Amino acid sequence: MGQAVDVHRLHFAFTITFHYIFPQLTMGLALLLVYLKTKALRTGDEHYNRAARFWARIFGINFALGVVTGIPMEFQFGTNWAAFSKMAGGVIGQTLAMEGVFSFFLESGFLGLFLFGEKKLGRMGHWWSAFLVFLGSWLSGYFIVATDAWMQHPTGYRFAANGAIELSSFWDLLLNKWALWQYAHTMLGAVQTGCFVMAGVGAFYLLTKRDEIYGRTFLRAGVLSGTVAAILQLFPTGDMQGKLVAYNQQPTLAAMEGLFESQEGAPLAILGQPDVEKRKLDNPLEVPEMLSFLTYRQWRANVKGLSDFPQTEWPDQIPLLYYSYHVMVGLGTIFIAVMVLASMLLWRGKLYDSGWMLWTLMVCVPLPYIANTAGWMTAELGRQPWLIYGLMRTASGISPRVAAGNAWFTLIGFMGMYTLLAILWLFLIYREIELGPDPGSRPTGEDAIVLASE
Repeated sequence: MGQAVDVHRLHFAFTITFHYIFPQLTMGLALLLVYLKTKALRTGDEHYNRAARFWARIFGINFALGVVTGIPMEFQFGTNWAAFSKMAGGVIGQTLAMEGVFSFFLESGFLGLFLFGEKKLGRMGHWWSAFLVFLGSWLSGYFIVATDAWMQHPTGYRFAANGAIELSSFWDLLLNKWALWQYAHTMLGAVQTGCFVMAGVGAFYLLTKRDEIYGRTFLRAGVLSGTVAAILQLFPTGDMQGKLVAYNQQPTLAAMEGLFESQEGAPLAILGQPDVEKRKLDNPLEVPEMLSFLTYRQWRANVKGLSDFPQTEWPDQIPLLYYSYHVMVGLGTIFIAVMVLASMLLWRGKLYDSGWMLWTLMVCVPLPYIANTAGWMTAELGRQPWLIYGLMRTASGISPRVAAGNAWFTLIGFMGMYTLLAILWLFLIYREIELGPDPGSRPTGEDAIVLASE
């Protein structure tokens, strides 16, 4: 049974990690599309409409791949996690159904209007279609995050006579405090992905001396929005998410920080390698007393280590959890530094000619994908060994009649199909970037200065 649990977990981890490549970009671009359409509406400049059409095509490609890779995950609740679905389906079915019936149809319906109905809708109608695409994609994100947040911090439930979990308060489920902060943190991560991708494409156009007027627009929008998102990602959303873990999942916090023994004035580990067998952090680089302060706002506060809890309550992949968390935090710090520095160069009028910063922004494009993946790994590995924290163990939630060999067979099949989808996605995105926002006309140099001053 243990082997089957591991394969089922790996199966879902693979499919959901691959899937999340796409919605994080669409949710980030949705906000930026509204920005571009608002600029077009306010200025009357067709340049912004062409820029919005360009990113709408990239949005559409990602949306299509997101749908294709998202549907199998819904089926996995039945094929791989039948016991979990039977026990908790009365709760999680509410938010998952609302995501499909309300937000998905809202987003997909108005995306069709946005892509193909511009002439019929008119300027204001097309702006509204962009806004409703944004609303649908962000509502979709909320319902999914609320589902996960209930598994992290279950509220508004009761046990039925047959032992199943049923919903006792719809609003406790939907307004779970864990969901509110996790959602804000998640969506800011998506915005950073959209901003780095937009800024990276803009940097590419400037470095290659083509479509420079659009390159400047993309850089400005990506850098300014990305700076705000990067700072808010750290505080207050990251800070509050950390506090929720500290107060509700104390073994998780200790594992994330590599803290094996309780300490007053606990240090914050910047670097180090957790040795679970010896219960210590090797080669640590630490900031004294900082963990106590960040967690409880007291320099000498006591922070519990893993040794204070039964080993059956420890996360079962402590090294991976530790490294995922530190990758997320490290990259988040880099994002703040890069975006703030780029904003300063933009303010001084030097960003568009700063080759090293343009290269930095372009090279950074994959990093938000890594950071978002590491963040979700931190959340999901940290919840272990619980599938529903405090209520249901992960080992109890799998489909008991689906053997490890069956799960391996489908996992290998998914890997093959998703490899082909990844190649197709890269080709389509490359083609759109190569064609550019306005293939028939590529103003450069002097023409670009006009919009740079706006």
